[in-house]
Amino acid sequence: MGKRRGFTLIELLVVIAIIAVLMAILMPALNRVKEQGKRAVCLSNLKQLTMAWIMYADDNDDVLVNGAIGYSNATTGWGKHAGEIAWVDGLNTGWDQQEAQEQAIKDGALWPYVKDTKMYKCPTGRKEEAMTYAIMFSMNAVNHPPTQGVRGAHIKKRTEITNPAPAYRLVFIDEGWMTPDAFAVHYDQEQWWDDPPVRHGDGTTISFADGHSDHWKWKGIDTIKRAKLVERSHQGNWTPETEAGYRDLYMMQKGCWGKLGYTPTHP
Repeated sequence: MGKRRGFTLIELLVVIAIIAVLMAILMPALNRVKEQGKRAVCLSNLKQLTMAWIMYADDNDDVLVNGAIGYSNATTGWGKHAGEIAWVDGLNTGWDQQEAQEQAIKDGALWPYVKDTKMYKCPTGRKEEAMTYAIMFSMNAVNHPPTQGVRGAHIKKRTEITNPAPAYRLVFIDEGWMTPDAFAVHYDQEQWWDDPPVRHGDGTTISFADGHSDHWKWKGIDTIKRAKLVERSHQGNWTPETEAGYRDLYMMQKGCWGKLGYTPTHP
């Protein structure tokens, strides 16, 4: 009878080593593909929410939906929204509870236009949270003192979005978690107000008043470092440290307010 041959221990170890090397090479590529898929879903969600935002204005004499969570029917202070239900309704409590968030979504002014809670959340969001998106301060959200009365900065009606054009004015941003009121960036100071979010790589996903959505990649290493350092918290009033970091700030301020309310030191 002939001898039976099999794999030796050395041969098995070599095969296992080769498989391990291949996995090490392929996993980053697979993760990138997976992340790109999540980014595509996030961009689609933002586009759908922005189309709902446009439809709401069409149905309400061009008045924008109340963009400030917690400011429904507010008549004093920064929230001047008499008779306006916030796009997501409810008090600034319970944001660590998915059920409370989902109810706030269903009570909000955009729910009749987007009746799917999954569209209010990026697929990379945490399981216990139902929301990751916010409306920009400028879009009929919180009207704070630096922009009160500044035409073209704080927007109440869609017809006011003229200079720059709607394609350059931000509406929604993927903040990564749900914070009270809206996403803010200074108008008259060379600083961030809320900290820059980092989502889907070294940037964030946003949408614009003409209905399109995009991913902005931060140019400044300091912007990315700051975003990761304070992720899911707000320390606020941060000043960039590099030329590229200042460009990130200017880009966000112009997208939010349409212009800078000051003379930049790093043009």
